[in-house]
Amino acid sequence: MAAIVYSPRYHINLGPHVFPTSKYPRLHDALVARHLAATSDFVEPAAASWDDLGLVHTADYLGKLRDGTMSLEEQARLELTPTPLVVEGFRLMCGGTVLAARFALGLANPPETVGRSDGDPGRRRPTRSLGLHLGGGFHHACDDHGEGFCMFNDVAVAIRVLKRDRAISRAAIVDCDVHQGNGTAFIFAGDRSVFTFSMHQARNYPAFKPPSSLDIDLPDYADDEQYLRHLSGALPRVLASGPDIVFYLAGADTFEEDKLGGLSLTKEGLRRRDRLVFAAVRELNLPVVVTLAGGYAQDVADTVDIHAATMEEGMRTFAI
Repeated sequence: MAAIVYSPRYHINLGPHVFPTSKYPRLHDALVARHLAATSDFVEPAAASWDDLGLVHTADYLGKLRDGTMSLEEQARLELTPTPLVVEGFRLMCGGTVLAARFALGLANPPETVGRSDGDPGRRRPTRSLGLHLGGGFHHACDDHGEGFCMFNDVAVAIRVLKRDRAISRAAIVDCDVHQGNGTAFIFAGDRSVFTFSMHQARNYPAFKPPSSLDIDLPDYADDEQYLRHLSGALPRVLASGPDIVFYLAGADTFEEDKLGGLSLTKEGLRRRDRLVFAAVRELNLPVVVTLAGGYAQDVADTVDIHAATMEEGMRTFAI
């Protein structure tokens, strides 16, 4: 079962900005045009509640966003102007990741069961499930502040919501954005129930990189083969942590022509990356949630192509 979570309201007006929120509706249109999805396949989420956001973020930080009292210094760190419309747009995308996780787990729309798992006619295992979110992946947001275009840490909120609701006990994060997931690492530091894995360019934002459960620091201009070799070696360790669900941040900013990246992956290399991740989680019958994370190619069409390929590879691997 695949769920495609999306809202046209993801196209947030940020003013002149390197973050192309136009990629979201363009990706939606590309999936429909390429016959990978019908318009009826998309589900619009509700915005994450302030209570759910409070499972990760401090009351002081959320209060500043609600009241419009964030200082200019804090806005500069966030690299966004938190107008009410911008705040609501990011709340909506946070709710989108929560909904995609519920789809992946069969909570929003129960998956079918398949045949016997081990010869016991009374035991059934859930269908391998895929939750697709055409948004999210804001891994720089910490508990008490936002930074690097990331207002709320949607993956962290989704994990905390699912744990509160006793839907999961353990989770793993596979972060393949070009930038280290510093906010995610900080939020889950010391939490052995969440395995955080980040593979990123070493000499790139953020300057301070708190340790994840596993970090792989890649050299500048690392190519397809270097990248895939490191990823294939790391995935068994990530999945050996015993997660009930995997969150995949499928960043497009590792692309060789990305404005904010410094790696040298080709589009075909990125497809191979996606296949590795999806095959690894499917082999273990784990539900996986896909978020887009970064993507700032010179031509937005390239970013859209990369994200569309991720969706296609997920659907193909899970036989959707």
